[in-house]
Amino acid sequence: MIYSGEELLKACRANQCKISSIAIEEETKTSSLSRNEIIEKMRLNFEVMKSSASCALENEMRSVSGLTGGDAKKAWKRSLQNKTICGKTINTAMARALSCSEVNGAMGKIVAAPTAGSCGILPAVIITVSENYNSSEEDVINSLFTASAIGGIIAHNATLSGAEGGCQAECGSASAMAAAAAIELAGGNPDECLNASAIAIKCVLGLVCDPVAGLVEAPCAKRNSMGAVSAMAAADMALAGIKSIIPFDEVVDAMYRVGRAIPCELRETAQGGLAATPTGKRLFNKVFKK
Repeated sequence: MIYSGEELLKACRANQCKISSIAIEEETKTSSLSRNEIIEKMRLNFEVMKSSASCALENEMRSVSGLTGGDAKKAWKRSLQNKTICGKTINTAMARALSCSEVNGAMGKIVAAPTAGSCGILPAVIITVSENYNSSEEDVINSLFTASAIGGIIAHNATLSGAEGGCQAECGSASAMAAAAAIELAGGNPDECLNASAIAIKCVLGLVCDPVAGLVEAPCAKRNSMGAVSAMAAADMALAGIKSIIPFDEVVDAMYRVGRAIPCELRETAQGGLAATPTGKRLFNKVFKK
């Protein structure tokens, strides 16, 4: 088993291969499935990701609570304009991330990658980046295995739970996974994947989990959108040769320690942050008819 970024890099160097190859090999060792079965399961995950990333772009979907919905359609409409501040790629990724989150809020089918609250980041990034690079479905599926390797290391050494580590552990981990996946799609190497993942986490270190009314909707959906942007920015920095001064494994350890230091009111309890604002409390009363 590979439990750290350093071990992962050593394995890639020793075998002169991509992270995805190591991830697939590790999965065959720890599961009762064949290589083909493992790849097929990931392909099915990708199908769900594609569906959730597109479902709310043209058809307005509202959450069961009514707190969120319709923003993916607005973002998608703006992405189609000739001139935007961030450009077509960023706006498209933001719309897709919002779509996944809105599908989740409407009790639709999503892939928790790594959690339901951060489900839009990885799909938005890999679909958008794969379009830019004309990647094959095989390339995309391989990139998902790269993302899984990053997520597995974070889960082993820290946490993916907002209740335990704040939103830095959910959207931050998802951004790290997506950044690594984007690097592989762009033809980057394992070292660049780890640098991009470290940069992505560092940029949200300390991010609290403060769901309004205790629901995984607001501000979660918008954090998914921004998490996708952060992942792509981190990937481009790494591809430019920019390295994380603090190694990936140390960044993950820091995230865990920061998460443990975050007050319980800011770890998915809805007792602090945005959830505790006057509007947050009003929305809670409205949703639950207090």
